[in-house]
Amino acid sequence: MTDPSALVADLTHRARTAARILATVPTKTKAAALREASKTLIAAETEILAANADDMASAARAGLSGAMLDRLRLDPARVRAMAGGVAAVAALDDPVGATIDETTRPNGLVLRRIRIPIGVIGIIYESRPNVTADAAALAVMAGNAVILRGGSEAIASNRAIHAALVRGLSATGIPAEAVQLVPTTDRAAVGAMLTADGSDGGAAIDLIIPRGGKGLVARVQAEARVPVLAHLDGINHVYVDASADPAMAMAIVSDAPGCAARWRRC
Repeated sequence: MTDPSALVADLTHRARTAARILATVPTKTKAAALREASKTLIAAETEILAANADDMASAARAGLSGAMLDRLRLDPARVRAMAGGVAAVAALDDPVGATIDETTRPNGLVLRRIRIPIGVIGIIYESRPNVTADAAALAVMAGNAVILRGGSEAIASNRAIHAALVRGLSATGIPAEAVQLVPTTDRAAVGAMLTADGSDGGAAIDLIIPRGGKGLVARVQAEARVPVLAHLDGINHVYVDASADPAMAMAIVSDAPGCAARWRRC
């Protein structure tokens, strides 16, 4: 399927079906599935690193900066950390069904706010392939189906990570369509996700979460016709002690977005 709109419509329809199933899956089953997914990530280390090597070679030819290359790079320690993150999510409390607050009215009526799954979440992110595993694990534990659209520079890595995750999840009864990866790098697919509000009679994405730079977040906020959970720049500071190694300090500051432009001595 080459048409981005048709592709996203198909992914969203499959995700909606999976979300209905996932919303009813018990905590123990979700936790077991995530633990199995953690194991399959470790088992697929060779395939993941080979895919990442292809991405790294392409990124180097494209002239990506050293900081971007470091974000993209995977090694055995990072794969194990990624798998450990998935296992850590399995150990978290299940938010589904948790009571947020409860009040009793004078007439005896009890009112409760209870957490339920959102449904279908679209996550658009850049560079870091570990986000594929992190986002998938959090979505599954919260009972949500997720459609992942990573950066084009990490496409091979994301595909390998996604394949390993789905093997683990499917082995324990979680629908494979609960975690889907947009298979194309066509930027039109992002636009199709942002406008998948169901107004055309198709399935809708309930929430879009952008994770990346200012340009990505700005595009999502400008074009989205579905709810967006966005982030702003934040206020971050890097303090360098007089005894610090100057070269190391400059490398840290240069890797911190926005800091280099405001570098000054205290």
